Amino acid sequence: MISAIKTAGQFLDQPLLVAKFKKAVPGIMVAGAAAFDADKIHKAPKENKKKTAINTTAVLTATVASALAAPKMAAKVVGKEYDKYCIKDIKANNKKIVDNFLSNEKVSDGVNNILQKAKDKVLNYKEIKTLRNEIGQTDSGDKFIKKLIPEPENVTAHDIRKEIGRLSLIGLIPVAGGVAGGIAGEKMSEGKITKKKLGDKVKEGTYQYLANIFLCNIGAGLALAGLEKANIKSKSARALGMVGGIVATGIVGGSAIANFIGKHLINPIFDGKKPKEEKKKEGLNSERKPEIIDICLHTDDIATVAVMSGLKWIEPALPILYGISGYRAGIGYRNGNKNKADKTDKTKK
Repeated sequence: MISAIKTAGQFLDQPLLVAKFKKAVPGIMVAGAAAFDADKIHKAPKENKKKTAINTTAVLTATVASALAAPKMAAKVVGKEYDKYCIKDIKANNKKIVDNFLSNEKVSDGVNNILQKAKDKVLNYKEIKTLRNEIGQTDSGDKFIKKLIPEPENVTAHDIRKEIGRLSLIGLIPVAGGVAGGIAGEKMSEGKITKKKLGDKVKEGTYQYLANIFLCNIGAGLALAGLEKANIKSKSARALGMVGGIVATGIVGGSAIANFIGKHLINPIFDGKKPKEEKKKEGLNSERKPEIIDICLHTDDIATVAVMSGLKWIEPALPILYGISGYRAGIGYRNGNKNKADKTDKTKK
């Protein structure tokens, strides 16, 4: 089982595969946003199609653009070199590694064919498994495979703060971009944006960032720092510890903290102060209740764990995962408000 997991990890972490995935991400995001935009416009009532087109297109455009720019911007801010994953350079490096190995080692025809392919193509799972079984058992073969597919490097205690900052910025930028796109869309379609709609976008942006991104990163980072201090190097133990930190600070506490900030700090700015009795009746989750899709959005926390564990293959997907939070912030999603409106309509009927 462990061998199969390691083989799968090596398959996914192939530099050439990561590079190709990263190159495909912009196209995936643009195509996905266009399809989603078209669907929203198609489903909108005839009288609202123009408004929907303007608002949704503005939010999606700003979110996608900011999400794609986020990794490079975040790397620059925290002073980390941005991984370019140049396909041409990776192929040249692979050729050099393979040729050097074959000049010193004798291998079977089957392994030779796989290694020739590895120079400029992505190997499949079965081919990685064959290499591990046939040459990975020797010291020279194991070293070669680790050169061809570098092992994940654990984030050290020294780098934890910088990595948390980088990942949090990668999440913050598309959320801010989504809010900016939502404001622009409202102004283009309505000529102005109401205080209520602006407040909803700011509150949802706060909710998405704190509950689904920042506090989860903090939880993972604190857990990782504790494990590092305890000198625990096992990748599985570190991953489980980070998941525990995410559950404690993000999934369990994140929603409550985000809603508390929205209710006590943001609401008074946009809605004015409310009587204490009215605040008590509303409850902490009156405007924004955690729901299934919010739990699904914690997929990006798995990405956080993977990145902090040194895995490369998941990082190109971060703009896609964080882009979802950016979109929901841009539309000012508030499920509590929706429930209130539904109750009002039923009362009227």
